[in-house]
Amino acid sequence: MVKLIIFFRQPADIQAFEDHFAHRHVPLIAAMPGVARTSVSRALGAPRGEPPYYLVHDVYFADMAALNYALNSAQGRAAGADLMIFARDIVSLMFAEVWGEDPFETARTAQTTPQAEPAPDVSAPIVQQAPSEAGTNAGPDPVAVVEERPNLAAEDQPSSPAADTTTLGSPPATPIPSQEENST
Repeated sequence: MVKLIIFFRQPADIQAFEDHFAHRHVPLIAAMPGVARTSVSRALGAPRGEPPYYLVHDVYFADMAALNYALNSAQGRAAGADLMIFARDIVSLMFAEVWGEDPFETARTAQTTPQAEPAPDVSAPIVQQAPSEAGTNAGPDPVAVVEERPNLAAEDQPSSPAADTTTLGSPPATPIPSQEENST
């Protein structure tokens, strides 16, 4: 995947820029063939003073051939001409290769890929007693290890992260036999 990145510096008349961008330029970009998606980011600040750009418009394409085709289409030429009319002095453009996974594709694949193994039939996490450092005569150990069960139904999942673990210093809700009891 590649993208056309359009950087806009601070416009002199923000209201006129915003109006033209939203009502004229964005529809021209959307009409270009092969546009996979777009995103617009408005700068909020920068670590050291003012940000160099007021607005960044990302236009995504499957590959450079699709991007070039779109720019050379009638719709692409119209969008480029419009850009030069309202933002000639404040715009810079760049082509970029998008690295990493497409988060939308990853989500779609995860929803459609069948699991290799059937989900185990469980209704609660497994709680195991952690070995006591004080020895076996110290009574129940206050630390429990909780093994997460990712295949639980949504209604069986704890409602908060705090429900996933046993609080340090308190024994588990259900006592677990010690190793001495298991060996006899």
